[in-house]
Parts: sequence; structure tokens; C-alpha cells
Amino acid sequence: MAVLGASSLSYAHARWSETLPDWIECHIQALEFFGGAPALLVPDNAKVAIIKACHFDPQVNRTYCAMATHYGSAVLPTRPRRPRDKAKVEAAVRIVERWLLGRLRHRTFYSLAEVNAAIADLLYDLNDKRVLRRVGVTRRQLFEELDRPALRPLPVERYVFAEWRIRRAGLDYHVEIERHYYSVPYRFAREQVEVRITANTIEIFHKGERIAAHRRSSGNGKHTTIPDHMPSAHRRFADWTIERIQREASSIGPEVALLYEKILADRPHPEQGFRACMGIVRLNKSFGRDRVNAACSRALEIGARTYGSVRSILDNHLDRTTSTNGPASHEPIHHENIRGPRYYH
Repeated sequence: MAVLGASSLSYAHARWSETLPDWIECHIQALEFFGGAPALLVPDNAKVAIIKACHFDPQVNRTYCAMATHYGSAVLPTRPRRPRDKAKVEAAVRIVERWLLGRLRHRTFYSLAEVNAAIADLLYDLNDKRVLRRVGVTRRQLFEELDRPALRPLPVERYVFAEWRIRRAGLDYHVEIERHYYSVPYRFAREQVEVRITANTIEIFHKGERIAAHRRSSGNGKHTTIPDHMPSAHRRFADWTIERIQREASSIGPEVALLYEKILADRPHPEQGFRACMGIVRLNKSFGRDRVNAACSRALEIGARTYGSVRSILDNHLDRTTSTNGPASHEPIHHENIRGPRYYH
């Protein structure tokens, strides 16, 4: 629900949830419905909008602030436990419950779009046809007289929803976002960064400076690496090198060393395999050298090249069982249920 302060022009929209994307999208649609942006947005203290409710200095969600700034507005949440601060919208909620939801309660809808189409029809009746008894005009007429002149024009471009997250760049100078890894310049390895996430882009900031930008990819566990971010000739960064990883692998066992070689060889850039190799090294502390070596042997047999596969083998004790997959045989199979080539001629 959204309502304008002077005219009480009301807007309502149904969503599946009150998560941040839905919250922002509803605000955008409300502003487009009104045809302009007010100077102030006055929400209640919903957790999706207000990180910390406070009488004197409330902390507003960063994405919500960015959306308001895009439209030239500011966010001024109500005081905690002061419903009169948003009396207009409290009254509008009651009206919508009676005027809209009450009239729709016996209808069956099969999609959210159907619900919102029905709400839009009833909103037209509420705003444009229903006359306010005290003033003798409709909400729409009051809006044209009082609110519209005060609204700021909408920007040419619609606000693009973006979330902010705090991450730490890994040893391989990549940042993990929803199971995909994006590179930053190698000098920022192990540094804490802020990530701005939109539907199409990933932007990474360090102390307010943008250090990387990528096109967003699906969460497939792969890497997106910009060549300029890599250290010269893949040389040492932090205290890890390919040579050190190979020494660590050899100290655990030959199967581990062979799996490490396969992991590093299968990646476009060897550093992209550092996380998997380091994870396998750490398994040695929990499961012991012999079991990790046996698990790597099993992983090599089934063609696995990830830390997750080795961990799964250990967790399910598959390293202690004998593989049923023997060497492939190229001899023809003779069985009464198998048709020979003559069957088709």
C-alpha cells in the first residue's frame, strides 16, 4: 500500500513476498502510478527497509536508499511504535481491506497477474469515482490540484534493482557470488570488498573505489577472470604458488598429487584451481592422510575434479569401498537377449 499525503490517492499491489526485490519493485510501480516522486518516502519499520529502528537515527537499507536517491526522494521512516506517523496509510489499508479485498474475497484467481488486474479495476473506482464526503471531490481531483504540482518528475531511466553484499576476496583473487567466482586485481587478494549485484552486472568496490566489473553469470561454480587481474606469469601472490601446492600434495600421497595436476590442468588459469586444492589439503586434518589419498584415487577413477566431490567421497565413506568399475573391456558381449547386427538386415 502507498498513499499520497494531501490527496489520499491510493495505490495497492499484490506480491508473493516482502523480500527486498519485491519491496523495491512495489515502490517503483507506485511512483510510476502516481506519475512522479515525492520529496519524502515514509515507510514503517519493516525489516526489509530498516536495518535498525531508532527514534533518533534509524539505519535504512542501502538498496532502499539508492532507489530513493535515484528518484530524488529521501527515506524518513516512522518512529517505532508511533502509528500516527503514518496515519494516512493506516487509514488507506483499512479502506483497501474493505473496498478491495472484501469485494474480491469470493473470487478465485489463478495467477498474481489476475489478482493485480482485479485490484487495478477497483483502485480506479476508489480513486476516480468515489467522492470524499468531507470535501465533495474524488481523490483523483484532489491529486491533480494538490499533489501533482508538488511531485518531482520521474527520471528517464527506471531504477535498476541492485543488492549490496560484503565479501572477502580469496587467495585466488576471486570473489564468490552465488556459486560463481569473479576476479579482482590480484593485489586485493584476501581483502574485504563490497559487491553491487544487479540482474546483469557484478561491480566490486574496495574502500569506495570500483576495482572490477563483470557481466553476471549463472551459479555454475565456474570462474570469470579478466586477464589484467592476474599476476604476471602466474607468479607468487600471498605465500602460495603452484609449486607450493604441488609440494603439499606430494606430502599427502601420490594420488593427491595426481588429482592436483588434473585440477590445475583443467582450469583456463591455474589459480582458478587453488581453492579446490587448498580445500583438499585441509581435509587432511579431519580425515587423515590415508583416507584423503584414497578419496583422491576414487575421484580420479570417476573423473571428479572438485573439492566437493572429494569431500562427498569421504563423508559417505566411499574411499573405504572397492570400486565396481573395472577397466573397460572392448570384447563383444554375448547374451541371448542381445540382438546381433544380422537382426537389422
